[in-house]
Formats: sequence, C-alpha cells, structure tokens
Amino acid sequence: MNRIEGVLFRSMLVSGANNLKNERDIVDRLNVFPVPDGDTGTNMSLTMNSAITELESVASNELGEISKAVARGSLMGARGNSGVILSQILRGFAQGIEGKDYLQVEDFAIALDSARKVAYKAVIKPVEGTILTVCRETAEAALEMKDMENMEDFLVKLLEATRRSLANTPELLKALKEANVVDSGGRGFLSILEGMVKAYQGNPINADGSTETKQDFEEMMKQDIHAFSGEIKFGYCTEFFLRTYEVDADTFRREIEDMGDSMVVVGDEGIIKIHIHTNDPGVVLQKASAHGALDRIKIENMRLQQEAVLAKRREEMEEDPLAYGIISVAVGKGLADMMRDMNVTTIIEGGQTMNPSTEDFVKAIDKINSDTIFVFPNNSNIIMAANQAKEISDKNVIVIPTKDIPSALVGLMAIDAAATPEENEQNILDAISCVTSAEITYAVRDTTSGDKQIKEGEVIGISGKEILANGAEIEEVTLETIDSLSEDAEIITLFYGEDVTEEQATALMEHVAEKYPDVDVEIYEGGQPLYYYFISVE
Repeated sequence: MNRIEGVLFRSMLVSGANNLKNERDIVDRLNVFPVPDGDTGTNMSLTMNSAITELESVASNELGEISKAVARGSLMGARGNSGVILSQILRGFAQGIEGKDYLQVEDFAIALDSARKVAYKAVIKPVEGTILTVCRETAEAALEMKDMENMEDFLVKLLEATRRSLANTPELLKALKEANVVDSGGRGFLSILEGMVKAYQGNPINADGSTETKQDFEEMMKQDIHAFSGEIKFGYCTEFFLRTYEVDADTFRREIEDMGDSMVVVGDEGIIKIHIHTNDPGVVLQKASAHGALDRIKIENMRLQQEAVLAKRREEMEEDPLAYGIISVAVGKGLADMMRDMNVTTIIEGGQTMNPSTEDFVKAIDKINSDTIFVFPNNSNIIMAANQAKEISDKNVIVIPTKDIPSALVGLMAIDAAATPEENEQNILDAISCVTSAEITYAVRDTTSGDKQIKEGEVIGISGKEILANGAEIEEVTLETIDSLSEDAEIITLFYGEDVTEEQATALMEHVAEKYPDVDVEIYEGGQPLYYYFISVE
C-alpha cells in the first residue's frame, strides 16, 4: 500500500493526537523557563483533541472533509502560542490536500510544504529553533524525497529528518542551549508525526486512560452537539443505543447516511451509539430495531429549541448596548473580583496554568452586547489565540498585548467610556508602558539562567524572560526581586497567591515599606495558584 485514503488518514490523525496526549508531560517539561506552568504539550494536546472531536462529528471519509474538519476544530480549540501555530500547520496541510481522493508520497510532501507556508505567515516575527523550524525542515526533507514510491519508507525517513531538526534546535536558539533542552513545540510536532506513522504501519497509538478523542458512550449521550444557528434542514436530533451483534457501526452508518446530517455512529462490542439529525426519526429507529434492541432513545425538536434560543437572544439584544465590552483573562477569585470592580464585562478563567482557546474568546465576544471589545490576554502565551479570535469576529476587537496581570490592572484604569476606541487603545498602551512587573514562583527542574544555577524546588523571581533572583525563602527572593525593579519607583503593589497567608503578605509589605519609605506600598489578595506574588512597580 503506497497511498493514504480517507479511513487510514482519519486513523493516522487520531493516533497522532493520542501519542501527543500520552507524551504531553514530556513536552511540558521542555519549556525553557522552569516555572510550574510549562504548558506547551498540554496546549498542543488540547488543540489537537479539539480537532479530533470536530472530526468525530464528520461521517464522511473523504480526505477533503476530514482535513477541513481537523483544520476547523484546531482553529477554534487553539490554546497558547504552540496550539495556535499547530492549528495553522493543520490548516495549511488541509489546503495542500484539497481536491485529493488519496495521498501519494508527492501529495503528502506538497501538503507539508503548504503547512509550513501557512504556519510561518501566522507569526509576525518567526524565531528559528522553534516548532516553525522543525515544521519547515520536515517539509523541506519531504520535498527532497517526493519522488519516492514507497509510502512507508518515505514516512520513516521523514521521521528521521524531523528528529534531526529537533535535535538541532538548541544550536539555533540560545535559550534552549542554556536550559539544555530541545524546543518543546518541535517535540510536540514530532509526537504527532510519530503517532501518524505508527498508524500507517498498522500500529495506531491508543490514549492512556480516559481520552478526549474517544468519548465513552455515557458522556456522548449527555452531550448536545447541535448548534442553534442558521436554517435547520433536518429537524429532529435523534440519539439512541443499538444493542446488537448482527451489524457493525460502519455498516449501519451506511444504511442511514442519506437520512440526515450531523451523523455520528460509533461502536463497541455489542453496542452502537447513534446520533443523527433527521426528519424521520421513526424510520431511523425502525431500521435499527431490525438489527437488535434499542436503548436510551432521545428525540428533540430542534426547530422549537432554536425558536426559544433565538427569542432569548433577541431579548438580550434589546438591552442597551455597552459603550465598550471588556474581556480579561485571570485566575484567582481576588484578581477576578478586582477586575469586575473595574468594569470588566467577562472574565475568562485561565492564564498561567490553563490557556483559553480561540473558541473561548469567540464565545465571550459574541455574548457581549457591544460593537467594540477590548481583550486583555495577560499572558504572552495567550495573545495569539486572542488575535485569532479577533480575525474571526465581525466586531471591532482590540487586543491589548498584556503579558501579566499587573499591566492589565493599570491598563483597565485608563479606559474612558467617553473616549473613542482609538483614544482608549493609546491611553491603555501609554499606561502599561509605565509598569514594570515580576512574578514569584518556584522552579520545577534544575536549570541555568545567565550566571545563576537554579535547583528544582527553589523560589525564583522572574521579570519578562529574565530570572532576577533565586533562593530558599519566599520573602527573601521577593525582596531581592523588588530591589532589581525599584529604581525611580513611586508605587509598589503586591498581589499574593493562594499559598501565601494574609499575615505573611502583610509582614512582607511592612518590610518593603521600611526599605522604601518614599514609595507607596499596597497589597491585595489575588488568590492565584502556583505564583506566590505578582509584583507591580510604577
């Protein structure tokens, strides 16, 4: 077999997603900064699993339909910089195989090159030594081998090229070499490709334990997978189990595929789960009952549901629109409450420990009754997902590229309801430019940063991409970090996390105030996990 058809391609994608999921902790640990929120593997895995979930809703085994579903699912589920770039790789691959009934070696190589082109376009200032490099060099190797006839030999050699590219990333990026790691995004890309090759060879990778790519039947029954938008062609959402040994899922799927859309038919030993939107649920049930016993039948009139939802939406839209909507990403009750007090319309939970997806931003934007939305990502790893949502939305979405909570809080205070969107954007950026921030957390592995030797478990103070201080005591490291930031300071603000008591925070504030008598020192309960303190210096 020297070509890849739809059914096999589907299996390869699922195997790639499963392999990445199994190895995501390995990928996470490769993040350059040794902070506890290393999340490249997690973000890429969640992005890939979103793609597979979308794929599971597509009954067709046509290459084009499969690829479009994966591109669409990954786009909406993209999380973090690595997840957004991965979504663009998948989108580019989909564009590269458009119109193909199957893939031969040359087709696969051309699709990889298309993936490379689209991914690079998505990044304003591409940095070599990252997932982009690994993708590009893999594509270049593929094009060099495009005249090969044997698909398996091609894929095996392609993997070798990917591994060589990944191994070379520390030579291209100083930060990787200093940390003695390869690029985490590139390693995630390798995991996906390895899983795909395994599936081609007849050994698909299964996910360990529970998985988002293969939902169990109980969960599937609970899910509402139809959307209430647009014209409804088939009015009844029909779900049920068929208990049978007479027919398998694929055979029954073919029996009913002309009777509706949004079809999902999956099987396990002796049981098939069916979901279909149809105008004739009775006929579907009759066909199923000819093969066995029916169980847990659920039929819903989607037209009535749609009418109710649209009525609710109309009611919401009748409310007075806001001058501006504001979306901010935060984790920790204290920080969230503070932002709501500053007129933030919607808090998206996430940040250091969990990056929101593009879809999270899109949904939040759509729900706000305002034509202009300001978005504060508050983490460098979230900005790309926010910008991707901006491109999707029809509203005037202004993404403020905040990389931390202190900057966001200062920026929020600069918003004037009477000012134009352009004026507000400039005012926010001006305010943020006056803030220097830092974070106090702990190291999750041994590493080197400049002349600092950092041990696993040590407390570390970070500003931007620089580790300013490290040591055994939280207060000591925090004071040393503030010393590095305090030149010409007028206000120092401390936001303490869930692992710090109010008494400890108050004691630290007193020490800072004593050390800097001419500076206003303020302290607030942030409640954030993993980070002992967020520090703002103005």
